[in-house]
Amino acid sequence: MMRLPPQVCAALPTATRRTVRAEWSNDGGANWQQCTVGSAEVKPDRTAECRWSGTADLIGVPTGRGGVNVAATHVRLWEGIAPPRGDTYWVPAGWYVVDQVREGRTAATVNLLGLEDVIRGAALPVARSIAADTARHIAAALVAEALPSAVVSWKRGVDADARIPAFLVDEERWQALSGGTDSSGTSTGIAPALGAEVWADARGIITFGPVPTLDDSVVWRLPYGQGRAYPAREQSADGLVNCWVVSGDSGDGQPAVGPVAVWDGNPYSLTYAGPDPVRDPLAPQRLGLTGLRLRVERYASALITGAAQAHTVGAAKLADSLGVQSSLSFDMYSHPGIEPGDVVEVEVDPGVWERHIIDACPRTLGAASMTCQTRTSARRL
Repeated sequence: MMRLPPQVCAALPTATRRTVRAEWSNDGGANWQQCTVGSAEVKPDRTAECRWSGTADLIGVPTGRGGVNVAATHVRLWEGIAPPRGDTYWVPAGWYVVDQVREGRTAATVNLLGLEDVIRGAALPVARSIAADTARHIAAALVAEALPSAVVSWKRGVDADARIPAFLVDEERWQALSGGTDSSGTSTGIAPALGAEVWADARGIITFGPVPTLDDSVVWRLPYGQGRAYPAREQSADGLVNCWVVSGDSGDGQPAVGPVAVWDGNPYSLTYAGPDPVRDPLAPQRLGLTGLRLRVERYASALITGAAQAHTVGAAKLADSLGVQSSLSFDMYSHPGIEPGDVVEVEVDPGVWERHIIDACPRTLGAASMTCQTRTSARRL
């Protein structure tokens, strides 16, 4: 969550004046030119390859080689919040590249994608062998070749100094960072090998952060009456896994790691996998736990070098594959600080609070309300 000043947060549920501004650059962000925005919509979504995307009407801007174009233009959007008797506070609403331009009589309508698209598009011309080094140094080098001025940030909980063994990147630079495979089908993504995920945030910073779980700190609470909640009416088993088996083998003659198993051991969870499905698979029958169903997936990565790292990866994958059982959409006053991956608490009925992970929070910049899509784990009664 982007931290906003207390007076700005307090003003959000009220009739606060909201404004929008934009600026564009054709030199990678060294110099920016401000422009007027007719309308703009942003779509932060943790499940999308570009976490931030959107559209905007840029009024009075030139187009073509010397203006806004799809080859070189970067666009930054901002949303201004003006508390009563206070100055406008500008909240970043995404750093983008232009994916499409449609020229109108007074405005250029642009489709925008986050900076992940730059790294994704800068595929390696030939396969490259990456020498062993720390995750921090390898990631910085891969990002800098595509985005020379980009900042790479590592959130608490991700070991940026973990030693990554040598590996081969076939073509896809972004997949080498966010999760890809080599020619043999073995995973080579740096972020998943650390139990993390990577994205470009609203300020354009390439960020490595831990996979969010419902045990994370709640960053925001929505009381009943300040929004309307819509619980999901259907469920899906797609992607549901309650036991991950993780292993690693760099292929350089070092001992293989694992397999290390991580499972849902919470007896109150609807996806409970039993007390120990690996060493005691008959425990459910012996204990009379007839309602259990085991769903097992395997994950192998050439970048996993130890059992502790394998356990971290398994725990991250488990968190991502369990929190899909119950979803919630809710309308609320627009909060520009909310980001995908935030853990929030929503009072769905008077006195009934539910903890959810934000997956998507699209909004029209300058509007007073927004809708969030979330997910949570179902609980056994």
